Amino acid sequence: MTEVTGDQSAATLHRKIVLAAADVLEKEGLDALSTRLVAARAGVFPPTIFRLFGDKDGLLEALGEHGFATYLQAKSRLPQSDDPVADLRCAWDLHIEFGLMQPAYYTLVFGQSRSGHLSRAGREAVAELQRMVTRVAAVGRLRMSVERATAIVHATGVGVVSTMISTPSEARDLEAVHATREVVFDAITTPLAAEAVGAPGAGPAGPAMALRAALAESRPLPLSPGEELLLMELLNRLADVHHDGG
Repeated sequence: MTEVTGDQSAATLHRKIVLAAADVLEKEGLDALSTRLVAARAGVFPPTIFRLFGDKDGLLEALGEHGFATYLQAKSRLPQSDDPVADLRCAWDLHIEFGLMQPAYYTLVFGQSRSGHLSRAGREAVAELQRMVTRVAAVGRLRMSVERATAIVHATGVGVVSTMISTPSEARDLEAVHATREVVFDAITTPLAAEAVGAPGAGPAGPAMALRAALAESRPLPLSPGEELLLMELLNRLADVHHDGG
């Protein structure tokens, strides 16, 4: 069995345990992932895991980050074109592809969420998604607030992947996946023809979110914290008014 001696050894041992957990997850599945089995696979005593990770949830957080590292790097490095909506479509496709290629990690991060809690890897993925949605807002092509559009894309993407994972590979309808993507994008974005302020179908959402994105690039604003909070609330309300029945 291995013991920790110094920060260098602690970091090395931390990685060794995460890799052992990854081996269990990839070969035997999430249900087999116990601290006792991971400790045996890593060649350490079970208390070492609790000392380094706090508890099993801490180990699962680290394992999720390990599994999502490649995906998050690929997502952050997606080329940025002059069409942020097209870029967001590429991000959607990457999300679906990763989920189907790495179902164990995907289920660990998005399928095991406790009520009111999303793993660190999941939060990082959502933050990167919101960054991309904000680019769409900056060109005035959102039908709603950045937060609401992000929530819709995230919830739908996770739902699609979870459904595909639970469906036998030979029965998966990838055309339905593409159709769902287009339904979602039609719901959250305006077409190019409606990009200009006042164009039919644009409504107040596009200009409101474009102003919000522009203000985010112009900090610090000549406003008090309370005034800035009120302004953001008003812009979001304008963006979401039609979807709230206003």
